[in-house]
Amino acid sequence: MIKFMLMVNKQGQTRLAKYFAEFLTLDERRALEGEVVRKCLSRTDKQCSFYEHRQYKIVYRRYASLFFMIGVDDDENELAVLEFIHCFVEVLDKHFGQVCELDIMNEPEMVHYILDEMLVNGQIVDTNKANILEPVQLLEQAAA
Repeated sequence: MIKFMLMVNKQGQTRLAKYFAEFLTLDERRALEGEVVRKCLSRTDKQCSFYEHRQYKIVYRRYASLFFMIGVDDDENELAVLEFIHCFVEVLDKHFGQVCELDIMNEPEMVHYILDEMLVNGQIVDTNKANILEPVQLLEQAAA
């Protein structure tokens, strides 16, 4: 099960943070994010894309200037989580057209909405790009 997801730039600034079924205070979340981000940013390209931290397995992937980090429990398959990150980035690319950090900063609610279409309570429910983007496009049509 996915416990949390972080989207962070190369300077370590959090651009998106979403927690599932984790009852952590704000201070505990800040501390966890700081530890995970520091460890992830210090790793080299030659190291594998997952490591253990506290009771979580951290799976991460870098796309351009953004790091996508997901904390999972011991039962989750790391390679499946890497594939989920890739799918999430593809959906963002398709929606925003070559997604960048500014898109995420300017439209965080849309990024959360897309993520909510893919994940429910830390479980992956959909990875089909057309299924995910259909309600997003309907939402944008209704707003126009």
